Amino acid sequence: MDYSFDFLMINFWCNGFGNSQSHYAPAYAKMKNILLIIGILFLLGLMIIFAINLQNIKSTDLKDRPAPAFTLTLFDQFKEKPIALADLQGKVVVLNFWASWCVECYKEAALLEQAWQDYRAKGVVFLGVDYLDTDKEAQGYMQKYGITYPSGPDLGSKISQAYAITGVPETFFIDRQGKIAHVQIGPIEQRDLYDLLDKLTK
Repeated sequence: MDYSFDFLMINFWCNGFGNSQSHYAPAYAKMKNILLIIGILFLLGLMIIFAINLQNIKSTDLKDRPAPAFTLTLFDQFKEKPIALADLQGKVVVLNFWASWCVECYKEAALLEQAWQDYRAKGVVFLGVDYLDTDKEAQGYMQKYGITYPSGPDLGSKISQAYAITGVPETFFIDRQGKIAHVQIGPIEQRDLYDLLDKLTK
C-alpha cells in the first residue's frame, strides 16, 4: 500500500493549520490590546466625570445640611488640644475661613473678634481656619487685629475642601443641631452678623 499520498496530506494539513494559527496570532494580540485600552479610557472617563461633579458642589449648597465633621489643630499660642466639631454639639459655631494675604478679610477681622467677645457667654464658639498661609504672616494678622478666638491652619486644605469654599473670607454659621444655617461669602456687616447670632441663640 502506498502511504505517500496520505503522508503528504497530513503534512499539508499540519503545516497549513500551524501557519493559520501563526497568521491570526498577531491580530488577536492587537485586538486584545485595543480592548484593554478602551477599558482603561472608560474608567478614566468615569473618574473625570466624578471629579467634575465634586467640583460643582459649592459652599452655598451646604446650607441646611449637616456640617461636615472636622478637627482643627490650633496655633501654638492657644495652648489647647485640637478642636473637633463633634465636641461642640449643642453650641452655635461660627466657622470663618481667612488668610493674611486676603484684603477682604481685613474688613471683618476686628468685627469677628468683637462678636466673639459679645456672644461667647451665650454658647457661641468662633473658630478661625487659616487658608493657604504661612505661620509667620498668620501670626502677624492675628496680633494686628487682636484675635483671641481659637484659630489654626487648614492642614492639607482638608477643612476648606470639606466645606467647598470658593475663596476667603467665607463664614459658616452652624446651629445647635449641627446644621449649616447660613453661608456668608465675603466679609459680613455688623448688623447682619449680630442678627444671625441673635436668631441662632434664641
